[in-house]
Amino acid sequence: MAIHPTALVDAGAELASDVEVGPYSIIGPKVKIDSGCRIGPHVVVKGRTSIGKDNRIFQFASIGEEPQDKKYQGEDTELIIGDRNYIRELCTFNLGTVQGGGVTRIGNDNWIMTCVHIAHDCQVGNHTILANNATLAGHITIGDWAILGGYALIHQYCAIGAHSFVSFASHVNQSIPPFVTVAGEKAHVKGINSEGLKRRGYTSEQIRSVRRAYKVLYRSGLPLDDAKQQLVEMASESPEIEPLVEFLSTSERSIIR
Repeated sequence: MAIHPTALVDAGAELASDVEVGPYSIIGPKVKIDSGCRIGPHVVVKGRTSIGKDNRIFQFASIGEEPQDKKYQGEDTELIIGDRNYIRELCTFNLGTVQGGGVTRIGNDNWIMTCVHIAHDCQVGNHTILANNATLAGHITIGDWAILGGYALIHQYCAIGAHSFVSFASHVNQSIPPFVTVAGEKAHVKGINSEGLKRRGYTSEQIRSVRRAYKVLYRSGLPLDDAKQQLVEMASESPEIEPLVEFLSTSERSIIR
C-alpha cells in the first residue's frame, strides 16, 4: 500500500494492500477500496462507499458525499463503484437516498471526464462516456455504451438507453431510447448512433434493422402504442432491437419523440 504521509486514511477504512493514495487525500471510515486503485491528490472519499478494482481517481474529486436532497437526514446510504473506471478531476458522486433505493451505482469500464456530477440514486451502466461537465440529476439511469457530450444536462428520473448519444450542451428532460442520437439545446431526435454501433461490432444488417425500428418509432406517424406493437413483432426476427422493445415497455417517463 502506497499512502502518502500527508493523506488521512481513517482506521476504519478497508483498503487493499496495493492501493495508492495521493497527497492530502482523505478516506473516510466506511470506505472500501479494492486492489489496483490509484487515488490522486486532494481527493475526498467518504460515506459508505465501495470502490472496485483498478479504478483511477484524479485530483480534487469528491466521492461519496451526502446527496443534495433536502429529504436526506443522514441515513446510512451507499455509493457503489465497479471496476476499471477512469474518473477525472473535480468529479462529484453522491450517496443514494432512502427514497430512491439507497444506492448510487456506477458500473465497470466507464470513462468519466472532468467536472461530471452524478447525483443521488443514479444507476450508471458499463462502458459509458460522460464528457466534461455532463450533469446527472437524481434517479437517472444510464444504459451500457451510452455517450453524453460535454455540458449535457439530464433531468431527474430520465433514462438514457444503451448505445444512445447525447450531443454537447443538450438539455434532456425526457427519456432517450436505446440507439438514438439527440442534439440541440433542447434535445431533439437526430437519428441512430450508427457509428457507435459499428465500433461495437454490429453488422450492416443489424444496423439496418435498428434503423428500420427507428423509422417505426419516429417516422411512421404511428401512435406510440401502435409503434410499440409493431416493434415487438419486428423483434421476433431482429433480436438486436430487443433492447429497444424492453426499454419502451418499462420506461416510466415519457420518451423524447
